[in-house]
Amino acid sequence: MAMSSILSADDIKKALDAFAVADSFNHRKFFEIVGLRAKSSDEVKKVFLVLDADNSGYIEEEELKFVLKGFASNGRDLTDKETKEFLRAADKDGDGKIGIDEFAALVKE
Repeated sequence: MAMSSILSADDIKKALDAFAVADSFNHRKFFEIVGLRAKSSDEVKKVFLVLDADNSGYIEEEELKFVLKGFASNGRDLTDKETKEFLRAADKDGDGKIGIDEFAALVKE
């Protein structure tokens, strides 16, 4: 499933452009700009499934590094610092990965 079937291509472009510079990524602002915060629970879950590249039921640190590419192929990789901060913000149970409920809570916070 393509992210553009869930979110507006214009919003995706705006969000990627807003965080094009390394170490500028802010998940709260990103989710707001891309329009994900306004989406239903089912739509947020669909986005999670796209980002869970290995279909493990979790977004692991390695997948998180490429999260922007999940929204559009021309998205940049997150830096190690951004990846660790994103994981720390989402991983409420401390297992080193983001489950679907943790992702949904992070989007809506």
